[in-house]
Formats: sequence, structure tokens, C-alpha cells
Amino acid sequence: MTVIVLTNCPPGLRGFLTRWLLEISAGVFIGNPSARIRDLLWEEVQQYAHQGRALLAHATNNEQGFTFRTYDHAWHPVDHEGLTLIRRPNATTTPRKGWSNASKRRRYGRS
Repeated sequence: MTVIVLTNCPPGLRGFLTRWLLEISAGVFIGNPSARIRDLLWEEVQQYAHQGRALLAHATNNEQGFTFRTYDHAWHPVDHEGLTLIRRPNATTTPRKGWSNASKRRRYGRS
């Protein structure tokens, strides 16, 4: 089983994938091509995705039963002791600098 998810990709790429896979939702393709065809499809996705993002997940013979690949995605697969996990980017938030004014007034009994 193979699943390809496209985000912000050209319509021509989506049309190309419908030759081999079934589009079950906008940008979500599913099918059961051979490993050779799956790899050729992934090469085409990488070549024509331009500023879009893509994710490929397919069944394989490992402990998880599947593996996945990403293209221009903020979340990256990472091997951790034989398991493939997703590394998400850290959320960049501004650090807090002390107490808020309302908290200071409430704390010291001022209104």
C-alpha cells in the first residue's frame, strides 16, 4: 500500500499521479504500485513539486510495518533505535520577561 500526500503542488503533478494512484481526497493519493513504480513516482514528485510539500508512506517489512519519506517538509523522519519517528521543529516563542503588570498589581494588592 502506498500513500502520497501533496500540499501546494501544481495541478499537473496531481494529474500525473492519478494515472497510477487513486485520489481519495484533495492531494491524497493511495494505491498499490510495485516498488519500482513507487520510486519512479517519488522522483517525479520531487522534481515537479516546486515550492510544494510532499509525503510518501508505504508498507514495508520492518517492525513498524511501514516507512515514509518527506520532501520540503518541516517535519523530518529520524531513525531512533530502529524505529522511524518524526522530528517536529521547535516552536519559537518569545521568552517571558517577568510578571505582567496585572499580576504585579494583584500580587501587591494595588488596583
